[in-house]
Amino acid sequence: MRPKVFVVQPIPAEPLAVLEGVADVEVFDNLRRQISLEETIEGAKRSDYLVALHGNYMPAEVITANPNLKGISILGGTTVKVDFDAALAAKVPIVTSIRAMQQQAIGGGVSVATADLTIAMLLAFAYRLVDADRYTREDETFQEQTMALMGQGCSTKTVGLIGLGKVGMHMVPRLRAFNMNLLYLKRTRLTPYEEQYLGLEHASLDDLLRRSDYVCVLVDYNDTTHEMIGAREFSLMKPTAYFINTARGRIVDEKALIKTLQEGRIAGAGLEVFYNEPPQVWHPIVPAELRAMKNVILAPHNGGATYLSRSQQIMPLAVAVKMLIDGERPPGLLNPEIYGDPVLHPHLYGRGPMVPAVDGGIANFDIY
Repeated sequence: MRPKVFVVQPIPAEPLAVLEGVADVEVFDNLRRQISLEETIEGAKRSDYLVALHGNYMPAEVITANPNLKGISILGGTTVKVDFDAALAAKVPIVTSIRAMQQQAIGGGVSVATADLTIAMLLAFAYRLVDADRYTREDETFQEQTMALMGQGCSTKTVGLIGLGKVGMHMVPRLRAFNMNLLYLKRTRLTPYEEQYLGLEHASLDDLLRRSDYVCVLVDYNDTTHEMIGAREFSLMKPTAYFINTARGRIVDEKALIKTLQEGRIAGAGLEVFYNEPPQVWHPIVPAELRAMKNVILAPHNGGATYLSRSQQIMPLAVAVKMLIDGERPPGLLNPEIYGDPVLHPHLYGRGPMVPAVDGGIANFDIY
């Protein structure tokens, strides 16, 4: 009898084919919302293996729902939202897609896809693309060369990069190709040679905000970057400037951003991430105020939404399940201690209930 695999949301065809080659696969076939805890538990009850993404929770209730559960393969590295105490007690292996796998991805993987999405938002603002689409649909005719849709474009304009990690570094040559001036803020400043070679100018946060036509938030989320952009920072931006966040929602004071937009103190915002997302809540929440604004571009935390990038994300999870079925240990195994080996990640134990912060879980562990 073939083993059964439950996948908590639709995944690309390539990793799905790997799973279907070794097991009977059931997919929670909903593209609109996150799977609920109750639905995850029911899926676990009728499955041998679970495949999940980094926004999904695997608390004790899921792990103990089926005494014959044989493995969980989940995105997120050491930030996976899994109750490792329950997994150890049940001897359930937890496997993830390790960074080394992601860095070997052809085409740059999620970092490149997120960089390109950020620039897509910037271009949409530069040339009023969303407004132009709306304008053209309103009637069967239009005014050519209309002044109704004037944008500030890209050439000679200034982009401020708050953070210069993998995503930011992928953006640099792309933005230079548009003849844009680039300011950057980074915890460890580049050498003068690197700055000259890349065409970058280092700036303080305040200076970057004052001078930029497009401000892009790219830093990691941690205790030092929590709400690093708030009312004071927005007050420094040009009224013609656009704010883009494709990093993490809680880097920004969302209420302050909404107020700034409502008062017309910046030109608009592009948001792919939001203040209330896992691990803070069970399901992502987009404020109604943002959804109502025509000068705001919204995306559902989907920076890796290319077939290539998403396939490369999920493929290691599918291969890991295949290896577990074949009796092998996958390279992304997070808890080898279930086999009697030393504990690999002690900090993953004793974290309390693996639920969102709103229900008493850990407030901030989505750092990877």
